[in-house]
Amino acid sequence: MANTDLALVAHLMRRAGFGATRDELEALASQSYEDVVEDLLHPERFPEVDDDVIIRYWLELNNPDSVEPWNTRWIYRMVNTQRPLEEKMALFWHHVFATSVGKSEHGPSAKTQIDLFRNNAMADMRTILVDLAKDPAMIFWLDNCENFGDRPNENWGRELLELFSMGVGNYTEDDIKMASRAFTGWTFTQPIPLDPYGRYPSEFVYKENDHDDSQKTFLGHTGRFNGEDIIAIIVEQPATARFISRHLYNFFVADEPQVPSWNDVPPQEPQAVETLCDAYFENDGDIRAVLRVLFNSDFFKDARFRKVKSPAELVAGTIKLAGNHDFPEPSLHGAPAAAGLMGQRLMTPPTVEGWHTGSEWIDCGTLAERINFAVNELSGSDLPGIRSIYDRLASEGNTVSPGDFVDRTLDLIGPLTVEPMTREALMDYAESGGDLLFESADQRDESAERVARMVQFIAASVEYQFA
Repeated sequence: MANTDLALVAHLMRRAGFGATRDELEALASQSYEDVVEDLLHPERFPEVDDDVIIRYWLELNNPDSVEPWNTRWIYRMVNTQRPLEEKMALFWHHVFATSVGKSEHGPSAKTQIDLFRNNAMADMRTILVDLAKDPAMIFWLDNCENFGDRPNENWGRELLELFSMGVGNYTEDDIKMASRAFTGWTFTQPIPLDPYGRYPSEFVYKENDHDDSQKTFLGHTGRFNGEDIIAIIVEQPATARFISRHLYNFFVADEPQVPSWNDVPPQEPQAVETLCDAYFENDGDIRAVLRVLFNSDFFKDARFRKVKSPAELVAGTIKLAGNHDFPEPSLHGAPAAAGLMGQRLMTPPTVEGWHTGSEWIDCGTLAERINFAVNELSGSDLPGIRSIYDRLASEGNTVSPGDFVDRTLDLIGPLTVEPMTREALMDYAESGGDLLFESADQRDESAERVARMVQFIAASVEYQFA
C-alpha cells in the first residue's frame, strides 16, 4: 500500500480543508497522495453533515431572521465535515463573490447563497456565474432588481467584470453598459413581509417584458444577448482564466497582493498561474480540473506555511485541534463572533471587494484576538484533542525529556516547524518542569497539565498563524 509523507498530507488538509487530527492524517497518509486529492475533489463519495441533528439542538436555526446561528452551523460544518474541500470552496467563493447581509438584512437569502456556493463548489465557471447572477442575495446586493429595460443599472454588470471574472483593464465602459442591458429583467420575487410570521426566502424570476432585447456588442461579439450569453463570452476570455487562477493561487497556495493591484503587479509565480490557466482552458473552465492540477503541482506542495490563516480558518482549525465540538453544543455560538473580532464576520464582508487577506489579517488588535481565542479554546487537559496528544506522549515510555516534549508536541500539532527563537521559548518552559513523567497518578495529572500548557504556548506562537 502506498504511503504518503504525513507532513505533505497535513499541508494539503490545512489548505483544502481546516486541518486534520493526527489519527485522520495517519489514515490519509496510508493512501497515495493522488488518491487523497481525488477524494477531496469528489465530496459526493462521503456523507453530508447531518443538518437534522444540528437543527434539533440549535433551535435558533428554525428562525431564519438572524444569520449568526447559520454562521455557527457553517463553522460546525467546517470542523466536522467529511467533505472539507466543499466547505473550503464555499468560503473561497464567499470571498470572491463577496455579498453582505448588512444591506439586505434578509437572513434566508444569505444562508441560501452560502448553500449555493457549497453546491457549486467545483462546478464549471459558466454554471457558477449563471447561478450567481440568479441569486437573490447577489441581485439585491448589486441592485440588479433595479436594472430595468428602459432604465439600466450598471452596478451588477460592472462588478461582474471587475471583481467576479475578468479584473480591471480587460473591458471597456461600453462593455459594462452592454452587459448591464443584457441582465435587465433578472430579478427576484418579493418575500412575504417580516411581520407577523418572520422572514421567508425569495426566488429568482425573469421578467421578459422588462428585458432589453435589442442588439448589443460585448467584448467584440454582437447579438441580441441575454445574461447567459454575456457569461458564455466572459468564461472564454483569457483574462477570466488568469483572474480566477490567481484567486485560486492566492487562496490555496501563497498570499498575493490585494486584488486592486493585480492589473499592475504581476503574480509572484507567473508560471504557476499560467499552469492553472492552461488547465482552465483544457477543461472548459471546470474548477475541479483546475484544482486537481493545483493540488498535485510542485508549486503547491512546496508552499508550506506561506499563507496567513484567515480568521475562519484559524477558528475552525483551532476548534478541530481542541476536539470538543463534534456535537452541536451551545458554546460554539461564540465562534462566529470570535472570527468577526479577528476581522472576518462571515456573511458580512466589508465591501464587494471582499476581505483583504495575507498580512492584512494581522494588526495589534486582531493578533491579540487570534491568540486569545486559540489559548482559551485549548485550555484544559481534558479536551479530546489535548488528551490525544498526551496519550501519544505517554505511550512512548514512562519518561519524556524536555527536548522530546517540545519536538513531539510540535509534530503532533502540525507537523509544525518553528523558528529557533520560538523553539527556545518552548524549551524554556519544558525544561522548567523537567521530564514528563507517567508512573504515578500525580505524575500523570501534572504531565497532562503541562501538555495542555505546551499546546497553548504553541498556539500563541507566530508560526501558528500560518497555514
